[in-house]
Amino acid sequence: MPKVDLAGRTIAITGASSGIGRATAVACARAGMRVVCAARRADRLEQVVQEIRTGGGQAESLVMDVALPGENARLISFCLERFGSLFSVFSNAGYGIERSVLDYSQAELTAIFQTNFWSSLELMRLAARHMLEANPPPVRGHVLACSSCVSKIGLPNFAAYSGTKALQDHFGRAMRAELSSRGVLVSTVHPIGTRTEFFDTASSLSGAERTSIQTPDRLKQHPDVVARAIVGRLRRSVGGEVWTSLPIRLALAGAIIAPGLIDALLRKRQREMDSAR
Repeated sequence: MPKVDLAGRTIAITGASSGIGRATAVACARAGMRVVCAARRADRLEQVVQEIRTGGGQAESLVMDVALPGENARLISFCLERFGSLFSVFSNAGYGIERSVLDYSQAELTAIFQTNFWSSLELMRLAARHMLEANPPPVRGHVLACSSCVSKIGLPNFAAYSGTKALQDHFGRAMRAELSSRGVLVSTVHPIGTRTEFFDTASSLSGAERTSIQTPDRLKQHPDVVARAIVGRLRRSVGGEVWTSLPIRLALAGAIIAPGLIDALLRKRQREMDSAR
């Protein structure tokens, strides 16, 4: 299977001001890609762009909020205006909030689904349509979404997050099958706990110490690990799931095979948490 030459190809990355998004932007630039970094924080975006340019890469920044109407279309237009083409998007912006299912407000659910899923899906669809219309075969483009390892399990007290990531996973898989013969590749990225702002933001939004199942600090990965895996996938002429931990992938495969056992373990842990309060 021939590799894809990434030199001179353009990628747009949302949530690029920190964490996995930032690391991926830098890694893609080092691979020769032209990078459009999108996020809400202008100062952080400028730091990423300057780091890329200092290293000899090409990058532009776009301040945007993925939750607002029209922003994804503006991102694609910006890529075409600045670099003349768009080969890939990495829909990475997202956040988590901890609540029991009964305690989420409707506003909280609406907001997290808008950011993590609806906006992500819109960007994936807009980008894929553009690639089909504008880019030559055989590989017309590559659409990626940052899902999660928890996309494979309904996580107690974190169901809104795991649910949005499951939807990304499911739609990504469907798109991968639908578009593969037409030259647009689709991949979903499934990181385990990563050393980013995600956990601090989740704790802040949740208003209390987090109690849902989390990756132990000693096992958390650096964002560069995820970024390297993404660049590796971009170099391949096939879409798929991108995992950065084989043990976690195998454990979650077991959870799918034996759902009753996992349900029992989750119920046990929930009872222990309830009794400790």
